[in-house]
Amino acid sequence: MTSYDILKTLLRSEKATLLESQRKYLFLVSDRANKIQIKNAVEEIYKVKVQSVNTKISGGKLRKVRYQAGYEADRKKAYVTLKEGHKIDVT
Repeated sequence: MTSYDILKTLLRSEKATLLESQRKYLFLVSDRANKIQIKNAVEEIYKVKVQSVNTKISGGKLRKVRYQAGYEADRKKAYVTLKEGHKIDVT
């Protein structure tokens, strides 16, 4: 897997924006990636130093469209904390 296969997108939500002041960024990542691969991918793509990586798997929700019911896919999120003096330009 390449770095671009591991990191799907940088999540931009209200919670993620509040965490940026603490040098924490929220990424949607591949469900097969581990913390070491996520760390290396962020360092390679954004040219920053990563202090720690925490991951969370969010289960898919039940959704109904007219008379059909189905589930969303599970998603894996990574909370990446950068070392002091590093930041990702999100603009």
